Amino acid sequence: MNPLGQTAMDNDPAKPVCVVIGAGEGVGQAVARAFAADGHPVCVTRRARNLAQLDALIDGIRGAGGQAHAFGVDARSEQETVALFDRIEREIGPIGVVVFNIGANVQFGIRETTARVFTKVWEMACFAGFLAGREAARVMVPRGAGTILFTGATASVRGREGFAAFAAAKHGLRALAQSMARELGPQGVHVAHVICDGSIDGVFIRERVGDTTDLLRDDAILKPDDIAQAYLWLHRQPRSAWSHEIDLRPWREQW
Repeated sequence: MNPLGQTAMDNDPAKPVCVVIGAGEGVGQAVARAFAADGHPVCVTRRARNLAQLDALIDGIRGAGGQAHAFGVDARSEQETVALFDRIEREIGPIGVVVFNIGANVQFGIRETTARVFTKVWEMACFAGFLAGREAARVMVPRGAGTILFTGATASVRGREGFAAFAAAKHGLRALAQSMARELGPQGVHVAHVICDGSIDGVFIRERVGDTTDLLRDDAILKPDDIAQAYLWLHRQPRSAWSHEIDLRPWREQW
């Protein structure tokens, strides 16, 4: 077995590039590993100052025989996002899968939510999704094929006290995904929104609850690798039975 827990990767030149915008330690990197294991060249992004955090991911994928590339990009920047897609298409290959995975989960009471906080959260979790989705459509529609996946959250469908900025941004991202699905589906591009309804194992939740070993053993928390398999399944769906929205939650999650 290789470091990804898969058999040796078989790089298929027919498989398009998968781009993960926001390859955090949890879902984003798990998605990158899953698509790399399936033979896709993978391109992952983080802010330039955090780019070194992707070294282990890139080394692991390459060590297992896959193709992986990391880019330092501010996903809120139109100029940088356009340049990213142009560079990948020019230097690596045709983009066939784009996963937008920026979270921006912050908690502030409404009286403590400044205009700067609200705007920044919207830029990260909604506006950046628009830029990534638009650029994905730009390269996919002429080819009549492609998959665009957006990571949602409980806040995508239900606002909660203390999360006004986050819920507003995630509601907006969901609306963007719906509009894109209706527009791009008839042109051969599959757009789907994944609601991750529950705590996801990773740095964010460990900082709040501590050790997650017991939760993982009981399947009481979302596991990034299991989430990633759902993304891969969405990409593989035949167009006669496309899903636009799915929700993922632990078996004992209240909802």
